[in-house]
Amino acid sequence: MELRKSEELPGRAVTLILLFCLSGMRAETARYSVPEEAERGSFVANIAKDLGLSREELSARQARLVPEGEKQYLQLNHHTGDLVVGEQMDREELCGQSEPCLVRFEVLLESPLQSFRAEVSLTDINDHAPVFLNKEIVLKIPETAMPESRFLLESAQDPDVGNNSLQYYSISSNEYFHIHTRRRSDGRRYAELVLDRALDREQQAEVAFTVTAVDGGTPPRSGTALIRVVVLDTNDNIPVFTRSLYKVRVLENSSQDTLVVAVSASDLDSGTNGEIVYSIVQNSEENRQTFKINSETGQIRLKKPVDYEETKTYEIDVQATDGGGLSAHCKVEVQVEDVNDNAPEVITTSLTSTLSEAAPPNTVVAFFNVRDRDSGDNGRTSCELAGEQPFSITPLEADAYALVTSEELDREQMAEYNVTVRARDEGSPALLASKTLLVRLLDVNDNAPIFTQDVYTMVLSENEPAGTILGRVGATDADAGDNARVTYVLGPPPPGAPATASFVSVDAERGTVRSLRPLDYEEVRAFEVAVRATDGGSPALSAQAVLRVVVRDANDNAPVVLHPPAESSAAAGELVPRWARADYLVAKVVAVDADAGQNAWLSYELAKATEPGLFRVGLHSGEVRTARAVAERDAARHRLVVLVRDSGQPPRSATATLAIAVVNGFSDAFLQLNHAPAGTQQQQPQAADEDLLTTYLTVSLGCVSSLFLLTVLAFSAAKLCKARLRARRSPPSAPCFADSDFATDIADIDGTGTLWPPYRYEACLSSGSGRSVFQYLRPVLPSPHSSAEAGPGKAEEPLCSPQPAGEREAAPASTAPPPVQPPDWAAGRRVHA
Repeated sequence: MELRKSEELPGRAVTLILLFCLSGMRAETARYSVPEEAERGSFVANIAKDLGLSREELSARQARLVPEGEKQYLQLNHHTGDLVVGEQMDREELCGQSEPCLVRFEVLLESPLQSFRAEVSLTDINDHAPVFLNKEIVLKIPETAMPESRFLLESAQDPDVGNNSLQYYSISSNEYFHIHTRRRSDGRRYAELVLDRALDREQQAEVAFTVTAVDGGTPPRSGTALIRVVVLDTNDNIPVFTRSLYKVRVLENSSQDTLVVAVSASDLDSGTNGEIVYSIVQNSEENRQTFKINSETGQIRLKKPVDYEETKTYEIDVQATDGGGLSAHCKVEVQVEDVNDNAPEVITTSLTSTLSEAAPPNTVVAFFNVRDRDSGDNGRTSCELAGEQPFSITPLEADAYALVTSEELDREQMAEYNVTVRARDEGSPALLASKTLLVRLLDVNDNAPIFTQDVYTMVLSENEPAGTILGRVGATDADAGDNARVTYVLGPPPPGAPATASFVSVDAERGTVRSLRPLDYEEVRAFEVAVRATDGGSPALSAQAVLRVVVRDANDNAPVVLHPPAESSAAAGELVPRWARADYLVAKVVAVDADAGQNAWLSYELAKATEPGLFRVGLHSGEVRTARAVAERDAARHRLVVLVRDSGQPPRSATATLAIAVVNGFSDAFLQLNHAPAGTQQQQPQAADEDLLTTYLTVSLGCVSSLFLLTVLAFSAAKLCKARLRARRSPPSAPCFADSDFATDIADIDGTGTLWPPYRYEACLSSGSGRSVFQYLRPVLPSPHSSAEAGPGKAEEPLCSPQPAGEREAAPASTAPPPVQPPDWAAGRRVHA
């Protein structure tokens, strides 16, 4: 009678056998029990209660089940913490005849990461009835069989275990036999038919009755078969095996048709009664698929390879039957020897695929188990890591391990690791297995930005418009994501420095440097500003570089003439003596340019002149010199326009105007300047006052002349005192002094040596003059012929003669006094100017 699935399942056989001994990540195994074929959703246990956790904590720690096999039979309700059946489980399908039948799994908790082992025992239900493979069993028993003879019956098959398996046999009522149930070493039960009284073929040639196999379930289940006993004629001897028990060993994975053992039996009868036929009886389905026997030779061979991990021991019942129908049986016990044919398995139960690079040593990365289905040394395993990596393996239990970090990690050196775990058993030869775990490192902001240069030098032309791109600063960050996102900002200027932040700006994302306003090279030639690069980490890291901006000069300033001033009067110009030779320094044009470099290189050229061939200008010095000696025919007044040009592109220029007067003597020029017509002074009063340089030169010349005049007057006064004594004897005469009466040193006016010809003048003093007048007249140039032309007794023509004061006053200003012959004692005397 089958158990309906709708029937109510029995309660848990075992609620909790769990003692958690928390020591690191190790724990005892929790054991539960559930009937096989329990409906989906059936309650097994309350995991939250057993673990001492609340439902909220169980859900918050993301508890999950990791099955040992590939199929998930159990489920965890995160809301209630209940462990329920996720899929019906057939104990016979999962475990066969093995006891106990366990479904193993692990409970994984996070934050912190914990692992608890658990197993659910499937309790057998009586869902299978005993079944005879042959519904009709034929026994041939000779009539000479003695009472109490025993005859082995074919066993019934019941996949259930424990009390639900086959418990006993019974037969229907008959007068010849009763049945006796016996137990094998593996716990299975078989039946022997016992003869109660002798058979008589003549009375009854065949005896038929039923045999029933009953299990111990509630209610019990049973199976029946028909036994037909054929009574044979007299056969006095039965076969006899050489051994009643054959024990043999066979290596697992032995090939098909491998000889296991050869049984042997003999019969003393002759003829057909002595011919023996071998067969396997009590044959289970497993034995039927694994072994075969040669009926003539008794050799037992493999139908297929055997697997130690599936079945370790086989029991085979072999029967020898002679031609007369008499039989005997023996047992063959086959022990399967383990061979190292299973490589270890690395089973990952938990893996942290992403790990912070700041994780300290001994941080758990993964939990894994190493299992080997072999036994003995073949099943003992060890594991190691392949290659040198910052990880190590920590043993937890017999076959459980934890992968932990062994040193500090750096994502910038290695962003991810392929950690290969190698497992090796101790068999001979040893078998290996490996599994690769991918561990990615999460970035931590542990690297500050790094500028590509410590100092960035950029050039900006002056007067460039706002928004001009000067260049780009750049910094890199070895981190990733937001930690590597670099932004740029200008730092504040140091105290007392100009607000350089108002000159340029930097793009926060790209680092592009732009000008904020036009710059003037003459005001700002270069400046420095700090640039800070900050990443997007928390806390943010930064670096600093120096941005140096050099302003490139543009030719935006024209030359400025310092001398002669543009406001000076043309009347107060430069004086050139009529006797000036070639290369005589007339004046010097002085100009400056506010620009720099090539833009400030100045050149001078004569743009306009009343007499182009008389004067020239130094290209780079600006000196105005006579190109040739001044001639008598040259005009007394000249006007020059000097062009001053810089070397910029395009060039800029300015002009300077020079008024040059060619005079016979500096005193004439001075008188001409002082006695200029009133109309001229009224027309150009401002120009005369502003010609400062000419005025300074005139004043200096007047001072020197005054000093010279005072010296002459002092000398003359001393002479006059003596002359009055002589005046009584002779009329007074105007003394003339030559250059021998004065110092002969020549003064270098400006230190350039350009006024090297000495000015020599003849001075005549009148003792009768009522006004102290000293007047410069025509200069006399020294000549090598001067002394030659004046021979002995021949006096040099004087340039001036004494004249009464009244006559000088009455004389027109433009008329020169008539020459007067000097006395003999005054001939040849000159004075230096």
